[in-house]
Amino acid sequence: RSWSKAKPNGKKPAAEEKKVYLEPEHTKSRITDFAFKELVVLPREIDLNEWLASNTTTFFHHINLQYSTISEFCTGETCQTMAVSRVCSAPQQADAPEALACTEPVTPSLPLGREFPSSFESLVKKICKYLFHVLGHIYWAHFKETLALELHGHLNTLYVHFILFAREFNLLDPKETAVLDDLTEVLCSSPSGGGGGGDGASSGAPGAQNHVKER
Repeated sequence: RSWSKAKPNGKKPAAEEKKVYLEPEHTKSRITDFAFKELVVLPREIDLNEWLASNTTTFFHHINLQYSTISEFCTGETCQTMAVSRVCSAPQQADAPEALACTEPVTPSLPLGREFPSSFESLVKKICKYLFHVLGHIYWAHFKETLALELHGHLNTLYVHFILFAREFNLLDPKETAVLDDLTEVLCSSPSGGGGGGDGASSGAPGAQNHVKER
């Protein structure tokens, strides 16, 4: 892949040599086996935009909380040499704190209970892109700290819920998330990955398109 580049000395980054977060003993860790694939589906009595606004705001707060557990390890000094552009579409978006900083001013403006602007869907997609960058950065650069804090079960559960929600409503560009396709496949296709079986969890987009169009 184009983002997979060696360091100037010709050696691959350590994180690329061995992705600790993909080890079976870690990917099996969850805080719940709830069927997230069913949880993300739009309830009939709720407006689509209200559902997107409510869930996106919740994801922001949960991901912000997850990031805060390792924030002391994530500074300009410690992460400046990390090749996190593998997780981000541009260098200026590579830093997890910057992604959160870009997202935070936007999130409170989600118009819960008010009329939604025509640009609302694009706003939600922008926020989800930043949130994916933050999750990716945690896995790529700070999974060992997360493991030491015994919070990897929380991270895995949050990741599965977020990815299945984003797929249900086509909120993330597959090109943006391709960098973590290996992790997504493992987490979302496992028996506890979404409650809908491997094929359903890893191919949520087509059903989501039909679901949204019907509304």
